[in-house]
Amino acid sequence: MNSRRASLAALLFLSPLFLAGLEGSAAGIRWAVPAGWTVEPPRPMRVATYTVPAAKSAEPGECAVFYFGRSQGGSPEENISRWGAQFEGAPEPATSVETINGLRVHLARTSGTYLSPGGPRMQSQGKKPGYRLLGAIVEAPEGLVFLKCTGPAATLSAAERDFQNLLRSMKKAAVTKV
Repeated sequence: MNSRRASLAALLFLSPLFLAGLEGSAAGIRWAVPAGWTVEPPRPMRVATYTVPAAKSAEPGECAVFYFGRSQGGSPEENISRWGAQFEGAPEPATSVETINGLRVHLARTSGTYLSPGGPRMQSQGKKPGYRLLGAIVEAPEGLVFLKCTGPAATLSAAERDFQNLLRSMKKAAVTKV
């Protein structure tokens, strides 16, 4: 009886992970989309866009995934600098580099007043104080994959574990020969 209860408890604990079952892929890698994140319709220049659930008394966030092709999109350092410049006063993002499942990943974090760039010229769509950015640039087999999550600080703080789990789920995609 105890083993049945343990099995049932494990099933109930893990079922949201299996029910979500959504994956993303680009540039020869794949990843698991965190449960609770919503996959948005396709948008120009993006591989994927996810809505990050709002923290209590905050707005939802957004996680955009970009892949521009092999040797395209600029270096990790150029992109991290550009991301910092999207915040008032252009703060230098905190950075680190990790290896996750054999993939080199450049991480960036910053916070402040987000200038919310958009449109063809990436002009500010209005200032958003109290925002945060969690970014990752993955050196994938077919080029760089950029993940840029932005939103209210409370929302992204609540979603940081999900973001880390998304990164930890990244693996080289299986190569299929035709």
